[in-house]
Amino acid sequence: MRVIKTAIEGAVIIEPVVHGDERGFFVETFQQQRYRDLAGIDVHFVQDNISRSKKGVVRGLHFQKSRPQGKLAQVTRGEVFDVILDIRPQSPTFGRWDGVMLNEESKHQLWIPPGLAHGFLVLSDFADFSYKCSDFYDAAAEGCIRWNDPAIAIDWPLDQLGDTDLVVSPRDANAPTFAEFIESCA
Repeated sequence: MRVIKTAIEGAVIIEPVVHGDERGFFVETFQQQRYRDLAGIDVHFVQDNISRSKKGVVRGLHFQKSRPQGKLAQVTRGEVFDVILDIRPQSPTFGRWDGVMLNEESKHQLWIPPGLAHGFLVLSDFADFSYKCSDFYDAAAEGCIRWNDPAIAIDWPLDQLGDTDLVVSPRDANAPTFAEFIESCA
């Protein structure tokens, strides 16, 4: 496997080795020792999730205020533009974002360390988004930052949607801005 650093401290893209022939393919999506040694992912995963979303759906930018989750994310069907935002005050990349295309063709994964906000935009007709979590989901700890906050200026590839309308939940559409998030932490 190949590990590629992102613009966010601790977050990496993982290009797994894909073994394929006329029958199909095989790919190892997690191996504790290899992921620890090569990618620096030294956590105990406690929960796996899969979501399916249709084209134009925006999810995020989500995080957990307490009990932050590290996530090992991948798309098993379709394609998304996946975004991470560093909300760790002590991080050298605090306030920065990075985005990566995840799709079923490349089989790439994104390691999202605990303490980052995360979201994605579905670019294919639908997408199955799978992720392992380093801590349990806690509804009382949920947090969200507005996906289209101009102060963050995420370069979402909206032009790839064609005539498809955006679908954003009321919670995500009305989430606090990054400045409001920072103010709430003070």
